[in-house]
Amino acid sequence: MHNPAPQHPLWKIYLLFLAPMVLSNFLQSMSGTVNSIYIGQMLGTQALAAVSGMFPIVFFFIALVIGLGAGAGVLIGQAWGAREPAMVKAIAGTTLLLGALIGLVAALLGSVFARQALQGLGTPADVLEDAVAYARVMMWTMPLLLVFVLFTQLLRGVSDTLSPLLALVVSTCIGLLLTPALIRGWFGLPQMGIQSAAWAGLAGNLAAMLWLVWRLNRKAHVLAPDRALLAAMRLDRVILAKVLRIGLPTGLQMVVISLSELVILALVNQHGSQATAAYGAVTQIVNYVQFPALSIAITASILGAQAIGAGRVERIGPILRTGLLINVWLTGGLVLLGYLLSHWLLGLFITEPATQAQAQHLLHIMLWSMLVFGFQSVIGGIMRASGTVLVPVAISLFCILGVELPVAYLLNAHFGLPGVWMAFPVAYLSMLALQTAYYRLVWRHQKIERLV
Repeated sequence: MHNPAPQHPLWKIYLLFLAPMVLSNFLQSMSGTVNSIYIGQMLGTQALAAVSGMFPIVFFFIALVIGLGAGAGVLIGQAWGAREPAMVKAIAGTTLLLGALIGLVAALLGSVFARQALQGLGTPADVLEDAVAYARVMMWTMPLLLVFVLFTQLLRGVSDTLSPLLALVVSTCIGLLLTPALIRGWFGLPQMGIQSAAWAGLAGNLAAMLWLVWRLNRKAHVLAPDRALLAAMRLDRVILAKVLRIGLPTGLQMVVISLSELVILALVNQHGSQATAAYGAVTQIVNYVQFPALSIAITASILGAQAIGAGRVERIGPILRTGLLINVWLTGGLVLLGYLLSHWLLGLFITEPATQAQAQHLLHIMLWSMLVFGFQSVIGGIMRASGTVLVPVAISLFCILGVELPVAYLLNAHFGLPGVWMAFPVAYLSMLALQTAYYRLVWRHQKIERLV
């Protein structure tokens, strides 16, 4: 990081960083998608609606951990940029222990209160029992899932995006082979019905985590789970305070997004289980576009943090411009594909023509706004690289709570189900306007200093 390395233009550094991360997100989305196809085709639309109802609860905990990972990733990026491996291990140890504790809390709360939570969400009565059975298994898999998600984020802080990708290949392959085997009871396995995807996911994550431990130790990686990293697994107050200062607002933002998804889902559920299934299918496709947009923002944040750690603050402007440009091409290209292939893509999840037509209409209403979402995410990511999170997060929260939800209720009353989906573009446009204003008028004029 210390010399400009002219043979590596910024767009190339971005793409080298981004390619494995986007492929990782693609694999994650694909495994969720194929599981949904298995469930929709092998167990029916009602089973798909039951699983779709669980998605926001799982996302709630993953969101919290992704926030912490973002905070730790910025600190690790700065420490890595400053060439301080001991500090990298210390930050990683504290963060992983915290993630494991959150996972245990999720498992206990989830297994006890699964029914009440799903009833509170207004899960349709005809799918409630299936949803509860699926939810209980899913929540017990949380400690391992959350540690796995966190660990892959921390690796990216030291510019290793390949190891998380390869680990995901392991977990995805196992999950995709096991899910239909457990649904049908192949190879003498028990028939698990709707719980199949959750059990298969657990087996996949366990195998991936063991493989990751083996790979990192073999390569003598800075984040290999060796004695030094295990010794660092304590809640160091100073590091914890810094991780939480950046991570908690980011986690809170993700949690509020997931809570707003719950409110949106409760609105959608009022239109019946057909609408719930359409919501699940549209969400799957939107994820394919949203995750790459978020990956660009994460890349901007980590490259920015490494530049700050290395004392190269002048690189921040070019990192931002390159991120915005890549968002145009990558996110824009995926949006275009989404429109061109929408009928075929939705047909993978939904077999009923009426539900499919409804889902396609909803997708067309909001898919374009993912490009806007990407722009505001990159601007927020660059500001997070310096530890500036409170105002960007406050802007996001205002746009979700003060714009998206009221607009969803108003337009639902006027236009029915399509009105709910019109609220997303309105919220993202508001976010972009306010984030840009804060970046140009305030953040650019502040002094940027290292946090670790």
